[in-house]
Amino acid sequence: MFKHPLFTKLAALTAITVLLLFGLGLIEDVVRDRLRYRSITAQSVAESLAGPQTLMGPMIHSACVESWDEEVGKGDERRMVEKRREFILTAMPEQLKLTTGAAMEERARGLHKVNTYNLKANVTAQWGSLASLLPQSSMKNSRMHCGAPIVMMAVGDARGIRTAQFTMGSQALALKPGTFHPTYSRGLHAMLPESVRGKADGLTATLDLELVGTERLAIVPLGGNTEVLMTSSWPHPSFAGRFLPSEREVKKTGFSAQWRLSSLATTAQADIASGKRICLGADEGSDYAHSGATPGDCADSFSVAFIDPVNPYSLSDRATKYGVLFIALTFVAVGLFELMKKLRVHPVQYLLVGSALCSFFLLLVSLSEHLPFGISYAVAASACVLLLAYYASHMLGGLTRGVPLGAGIALLYGLLYVLLQLEQTALVVGAIALFLVLAAVMVLTRKVNWYGLSQGGGTPGRPMPPKPPSTPSVPPTPAAPTATARPMAPRTEAA
Repeated sequence: MFKHPLFTKLAALTAITVLLLFGLGLIEDVVRDRLRYRSITAQSVAESLAGPQTLMGPMIHSACVESWDEEVGKGDERRMVEKRREFILTAMPEQLKLTTGAAMEERARGLHKVNTYNLKANVTAQWGSLASLLPQSSMKNSRMHCGAPIVMMAVGDARGIRTAQFTMGSQALALKPGTFHPTYSRGLHAMLPESVRGKADGLTATLDLELVGTERLAIVPLGGNTEVLMTSSWPHPSFAGRFLPSEREVKKTGFSAQWRLSSLATTAQADIASGKRICLGADEGSDYAHSGATPGDCADSFSVAFIDPVNPYSLSDRATKYGVLFIALTFVAVGLFELMKKLRVHPVQYLLVGSALCSFFLLLVSLSEHLPFGISYAVAASACVLLLAYYASHMLGGLTRGVPLGAGIALLYGLLYVLLQLEQTALVVGAIALFLVLAAVMVLTRKVNWYGLSQGGGTPGRPMPPKPPSTPSVPPTPAAPTATARPMAPRTEAA
């Protein structure tokens, strides 16, 4: 049974399919390498310019030291030892308002492009009572010493600071680099007079900041009431983090988004007071992100990523995942021609057809590095369809068979392009299309006698000749000579 031509051909097609799958795997490796090179490019731009940014603040803090004398030892070894406790007092704003605008700037390294932005932010913070800056003794007769109050603004990458101006009331404050905070060390700060400590009527500060960053911006809602208004010319924002915008409008010319948050809904103030990390909008290895962090280890924040939805490498990676389906459907189409028209197609011809299908994905990746993805897809698909239609015309014995096969492959490429553009409905559209293909195959083969496929013969591209009638192996026995027929006499029965 296994020496039958049908099983031999099935075994050959199986081997060819495995070989083509290996080729598709190599193409997928090429796409992944390109994605990795793009990530390296983004990291390189971030190292030279500035990484993803975080805005946290403004807030006021003061470092304090409490010391006291404690008696230790007994007898002659009794002595007084000074003990000390270090802690930080913080004052969070009751009202925090940020108005930001991000202008996009594209940077490139070789073939790879990275989205960077120039952010101009106006930050207004209002504090009520500053009683939280008054130190409280924890030991009797202790001595308390506190440094000057510092108003600070933390960022994810201080290299991105271009200009900054801090005013309190009508007075401009002298800004210096760093924050003097043990956890959020990157940013800027200004010294405040000692008279603000414990101030009952509060104060107001305004910061005008110009900041550049790469691909993503995160904000910590540090105020008792936080209001953030963000606008940008980028039409493809991706909102993430703990809070989505209360209002947003996305157009082809850009987007605007607004967040309104209360301290009743976020633990950002308590998180920052306890020194939790900020896990969004910072590069790995900075003070604001660490590997292996869980949501409980991170302070509340929200972010906007300036993503490119037509990234050619991600789309090419998605396209190659359909390569197996392309090969299978094309082989089924060729097999139907072979079955319905009683043709013979050699396994080598199947191999060449599958290789042409695989070359489409490699063409797509290479062309999309130099041309827009839509144009690259059209060029690669057209080249493969024309090649396959030409080859199928000779393989199947005429244009009337090759052109329909090419048209079917063109339809497959069109369907794949639609699936790549869809996000929410890609699965249902693909499932319906696959069901329709299966239904068409079942309808076309509904009258096929599968047990009768054991018949061989035929030449490539031409109908198989009819099989001659079988002859018996044993010669027929010669007929006995016959006598002239005579009428039989009527038979009488005895009475």
